[in-house]
Amino acid sequence: MFRWEQRLVPRKEVSLLEVTPPTPASSNKQLKSLEDLFKDYGVRVATIVKVLEMGFTVNTLVNMTEQEIDDVIKTMIEAFHTELLVGERYGMKSAIRAERKRQEEELERQRLVILSKTGKNQKPDDSVLAATSMEGSREQRGDNAMMFSDAIVVNGPLNLNSKEHLLQEHSHAKFGPPGLMALPEPSSDNEGRKIARKKQKRRLSREPGEDGDDRTREHPFIVTEPGEVARGKKNGLDYLFDLYEQCARFLDEVQQISRERGEKCPTKVTNQVFRHAKLKGASYINKPKMRHYVHCYALHCLDREKSNYLRKLFKERGENVGAWRQACYYPLVDMARENGWDIEGVFIRNEKLRIWYVPTKLRQLCHLEKSKDSDSCSYE
Repeated sequence: MFRWEQRLVPRKEVSLLEVTPPTPASSNKQLKSLEDLFKDYGVRVATIVKVLEMGFTVNTLVNMTEQEIDDVIKTMIEAFHTELLVGERYGMKSAIRAERKRQEEELERQRLVILSKTGKNQKPDDSVLAATSMEGSREQRGDNAMMFSDAIVVNGPLNLNSKEHLLQEHSHAKFGPPGLMALPEPSSDNEGRKIARKKQKRRLSREPGEDGDDRTREHPFIVTEPGEVARGKKNGLDYLFDLYEQCARFLDEVQQISRERGEKCPTKVTNQVFRHAKLKGASYINKPKMRHYVHCYALHCLDREKSNYLRKLFKERGENVGAWRQACYYPLVDMARENGWDIEGVFIRNEKLRIWYVPTKLRQLCHLEKSKDSDSCSYE
């Protein structure tokens, strides 16, 4: 038998609820961040203090979903008996939504800055180009890829000759939820089938993305170096830039016809020019395609050396056209900065670009960069 030796071991009493209270400096910093977040959105200081007392920070609120924000507001009213004005409820949600959008635009701007300032003799960072490639892949699936199921998005571009493509095209028609186009009226069964087949043929015969079609599509071009002839079914970038030269010639023809008829002459490439091109047999020229790559053509006209460098860089790395298209934005933003943010004047002063409208996204990027520059100057 063994006898255990009993000893008294002193124990240090520790409180289970021992919590280090936040310092006043950190609380003031978080309060200032919340005040900046809800500034100009009609949220009172007492409401902001209550949000801070509940333990929320700017990062927490920005990363919450709309449903979670609604739950927070509901908790403030029911549990904490906070009297919120109607404008405060919508103001809180609007401020959080605007801050989330601002952070996303900031990340996009930083990515474009790093990509554009990659030197010719310096190898670009793989993470930056990988992000650009992912952006191009998302664009290659279409801007509304979130509307499709995961199976369709993961599988990538579909085969136009397969039956699966026809079923998916039919189920994702833009006039209603999946399956509605396949349910004609019982009284006109045969007629409904004929109409469905005709619409299906028209969709397959269109150019990708024409008439605002949101279906999954591929870019009709591949990245090629200057003077390189593309092989396979897709065309190269020299062919793309030649389409813009053809549009200029079609505009001249439209202007001549308008003068002969005594009508007003268009000064830019409009729908009238695209209709004229289609009548002349150039159905491969359409508005969505030409507007989609107009900033790439602008860089080609304004800075041929930079444009050729980007083409060669993305060709060597095997990137798709979507990634190359995204990279063409920021050199134009730099040109706008050098010209007092007058991107419209940059287009007008060039003989080949004055007939094209400035893309909306390019205007937005210039406005964002201008705001950043003005903010940095004010802080200095």
